[in-house]
Amino acid sequence: MSSDQLKLLIGLAIAIAAMLFAYSIRKIKDDIPVDEREYMDPLPFLMRLVWPLVQLLAMHIGERLSVEYIEKSKVKLQRSGLGYLMNPQQYFGVQIISALVFGLVGYWMFTTLDKPPGAVPFMLAALGFFFPELNLNDRRKKREHEIIRMLPVFLDFITMAVQAGMNLNGALMQAVDKGPQGALNIEFQKVLRDIKAGVGKISALRNMAERLDIKEINNLVSALAQAEKSGASVGETLRIQADQRRVERFQKAEKLAMQAPVKLVGPLVLFIFPTTFLILFFPIAVQMVDVLK
Repeated sequence: MSSDQLKLLIGLAIAIAAMLFAYSIRKIKDDIPVDEREYMDPLPFLMRLVWPLVQLLAMHIGERLSVEYIEKSKVKLQRSGLGYLMNPQQYFGVQIISALVFGLVGYWMFTTLDKPPGAVPFMLAALGFFFPELNLNDRRKKREHEIIRMLPVFLDFITMAVQAGMNLNGALMQAVDKGPQGALNIEFQKVLRDIKAGVGKISALRNMAERLDIKEINNLVSALAQAEKSGASVGETLRIQADQRRVERFQKAEKLAMQAPVKLVGPLVLFIFPTTFLILFFPIAVQMVDVLK
């Protein structure tokens, strides 16, 4: 066989391999289910780049996840405000992609430095797998803090509307329209949506309390349910709750202010005091060395 014929066969084999690869990619893309996001939150830019791969992993691996993991992940996504961004199967796909990215970046860094990577890429991959979990917990804490901070404001809006003669539904609508935007506004919108769908007011508020699992929200819903059941004044109940939440917010601020000096002791002892002593005693030490020579 001549060299020209060999080159022709190699080129033909490469072309066939490229065609098969393109066909495989096209087949895999066609097998990925269409992601209906009409009623979902928009994806961030970086997540849009890898979303087809997330969908592929969710389709093939998500079905094998346990029911307990799916339920726990669903609750975590709801409490962090990402329940309308992805489902638990897609979240697991994001974890796998994060692990791959961390591992590959670690391997690339060691190969660039001409160092044996050893087990470091696997350790980074494990860190990457749990990185979305850490991000989710951080989002949940920030969201809960925002909800607790804005709760007295919304309670003031609802209280004024109820005392002006509106029912609780109208007061919630006024609070959503006039209140500040944020996580609590979105949650009250969900409550109004449930009420419009035929769910009772207290049941819709209890659903919100179960979604958030925040002590202040649970206390509010319990007080409103008790007032509704006993026939007490809803406006007075809301006013008491608003005053109590405001007092709790000021008490928490005072507590944080009192903890600040205690938290500053560590940085002072570890960093500021040694630097101060070094600046003060260095000239003295230099003079003593000159004298002792």
